[in-house]
Amino acid sequence: QVRLVESGGGLVQAGGSLNLSCAASGIIIPNYRLGWFRQSPGQAREGVSSWSSYDGSKYYVDSVKGRFTISRDNAKNTVYLQMNNLKPEDTAIYYCAVSYGDSWGDAEYIDTWGQGTQVTVSS
Repeated sequence: QVRLVESGGGLVQAGGSLNLSCAASGIIIPNYRLGWFRQSPGQAREGVSSWSSYDGSKYYVDSVKGRFTISRDNAKNTVYLQMNNLKPEDTAIYYCAVSYGDSWGDAEYIDTWGQGTQVTVSS
């Protein structure tokens, strides 16, 4: 059974940083596309960042480019999202997600979700 457990969310002032972690079990993370979605109240889930198992490429949504960095520790089977220079509009629940078919972008491509971790950025 695949399980994704997020941690690292919290409350931070604008301009601050957070580092989210996603510990995976039941899969070997280099073999799949793992990454992060986020969802604000009343909004659809948005694919924020991911790491492709197919070609090793990293994806970032335009609004976080230059501020967020995805990384992984294969020995710990954990994916991270370092978020710097946070803005109030980054406030959302952040979900770790895995796509077995290496597709990304829409929530319909996601096969397993974590439970989510709240990120709140105050102005």
